[in-house]
Amino acid sequence: MSQTRTIVIECLRFHPETDEAPYYQSYEVPFTEEMSVLEGLQYIKDHLDGTLTFRWSCRMAICGSCGCMVNDEPVLSCQTFLRDYHPARIRVEPLAHFPILRDLAIDQTDFLAKLESVHPYLIPSTGDDPGDQPRHQTPDQVQDYLGYAQCINCLLCYAACPQYGLNDAFTGPAALALLHRYNADSRDAGKDQRMEVINAEEGVWGCTLVGECSEVCPKHVDPARAINQNKIASTQDYFLRFLKPRGRR
Repeated sequence: MSQTRTIVIECLRFHPETDEAPYYQSYEVPFTEEMSVLEGLQYIKDHLDGTLTFRWSCRMAICGSCGCMVNDEPVLSCQTFLRDYHPARIRVEPLAHFPILRDLAIDQTDFLAKLESVHPYLIPSTGDDPGDQPRHQTPDQVQDYLGYAQCINCLLCYAACPQYGLNDAFTGPAALALLHRYNADSRDAGKDQRMEVINAEEGVWGCTLVGECSEVCPKHVDPARAINQNKIASTQDYFLRFLKPRGRR
């Protein structure tokens, strides 16, 4: 290969069924200017060590599968390039704050339960048939939620979130951003159902607005802004309860 250099990739290895603790294994990988960290891992898998386990799918920063820690920073390995770290070695680890299934693959069970809890889909109003007629929206109505709809569930924001690291009961950035995506949609009538998640102790008030979730998001979703907006909604909901007649929500 022309203009090929080599770089050392140090991978965290851990098989819970056979290893007492995680350890690191180093591999010397040849690379060219256009090679990503993901391609470096694939080279290891194909040519050096077929037992290395990691997730990937699209290779185009669309699926969100290849998230990992590179030198302690949560990134998508498919859009992170080896050339940017050369000549130093790089350390690749699974995303922080999640249990390890094996090597670089994490257990996403907790996030998936949180995602389900926010009802991440359009909920029609009572008696409304979504197929009855087209649901037209103005460009301004689309803009209200479009940015939050770009989330690819890569979980980089969870790995960057100090609050989730301290308290895994916290609903977390991506789930709360997707909650806001549907609350902001003019076709949706499920805000009251999601308000229980917003107001809960592990909801938006569990966030201290460090903002790292928005910094690492590869799609510029800005979960911190979504959470902040829902702190306002939660405050309004709290005070409105005092204005409604007793016995009525």
